[in-house]
Amino acid sequence: MMMSALTLAAADLDQNKVTPGVLGFIVFAVIGGAVWLLMKSMNKHMKRVDFEEAPDPSGEAGKTTA
Repeated sequence: MMMSALTLAAADLDQNKVTPGVLGFIVFAVIGGAVWLLMKSMNKHMKRVDFEEAPDPSGEAGKTTA
């Protein structure tokens, strides 16, 4: 009974069709998780940045000489 079910299932498969399968899904999920963790870490580090622009020493902000 089991062998007949396996042969029917094998007959339904297209031999010319290529799919990524379970391994492809696992690799994609790991890469997605790594990107998520990197984005989370980047956001944490960017929140710590305290940037203050130094004042213009000449005192003429916005003026350019051409």
